[in-house]
Amino acid sequence: MKLLYLSCHSILEYDELRIFNELGIDVFSHGAYHNPQNIDDKKRPPLDLPYHMDFSYHTLLYPKENLDPELMKWADTVICMHVSEWLFKNWEKLKGKRIILRTIGQSTIEDESKLRWMRREGLEIVRCSPREITIPGNVGTDATIRFAKKPEEFGPWRGTKKQIITVAQSFKHRDFACNYTIFEKATLNYPRKVFGPHNEDLGDTYGGCPDYQGLRDELSAGLVYFYTGTYPSSYTLNFIEAAMTGMPMVALGDFLGNGTEYAAQQTYEVAEMLKKYDAGLTGDTVQELKDQIFYLWHNESERQRLSKNIRSMAVDLFDHEKIKKQWKDFLQI
Repeated sequence: MKLLYLSCHSILEYDELRIFNELGIDVFSHGAYHNPQNIDDKKRPPLDLPYHMDFSYHTLLYPKENLDPELMKWADTVICMHVSEWLFKNWEKLKGKRIILRTIGQSTIEDESKLRWMRREGLEIVRCSPREITIPGNVGTDATIRFAKKPEEFGPWRGTKKQIITVAQSFKHRDFACNYTIFEKATLNYPRKVFGPHNEDLGDTYGGCPDYQGLRDELSAGLVYFYTGTYPSSYTLNFIEAAMTGMPMVALGDFLGNGTEYAAQQTYEVAEMLKKYDAGLTGDTVQELKDQIFYLWHNESERQRLSKNIRSMAVDLFDHEKIKKQWKDFLQI
């Protein structure tokens, strides 16, 4: 198989390219990892993948909206991460290939409607969560394959820093989707840090943008993780990484997590996961969240219990080897 991977998210790209490489697929990514040994985005390390030098150079000449004809001759399968516009603008070039849209939790009613005609012409869809089927007018699914993490890369959780942490990008600026105001109010009287890019406007609350190892260290050290979601995502990568570390968590409940902008779809899944696995605490008002933080902050035995449960949940749902087998079965290799 010669797989072209069209990426809009470098961390998800990193995780999935590792899977495809381990499956023996000859993969080229039109994304941050177009040169896997010298990447554009430093949030994750380089990858030991085959280097298609000509194609890597051609990504500068041919953007995703107008794919390189030589690359099109090479690829027999295309996986497009979320951005249906890339498929739409290249559809004639893509005919005759296996074309797969990989959702990343940002799909809305409008996104689904754009896919309808391509779906009729053979587009396959891999969902990241079963809750995406709640989107009104959804165009169906061919497989549900969650994001993946290698459990051995995260943890153990130690809880040596008495602070509440979360990870977000442009947290305050994207309050409408990331619920910064809820975080600000619920954690106000506690030591707290926000990690991730473009958060300099948070003042002393900003913890910087650590590299991969630094981020894992912070997840292992923090006392409580406060999960605010990124609407309309069912879950996000920072949720998986905190859970895989075994970090005790307080998260938005279903009502707050599902927000109001796309109220017709109920895609937020974290509260359901935490309840099913008895793996974390949730709240649907700021006061409920404050109460849950207070309880967890002052109860070491409960932190230890939830740490064990959330780690088990993460391995059950997001384990790299399990997800690799699902991709193997779906791609029929």
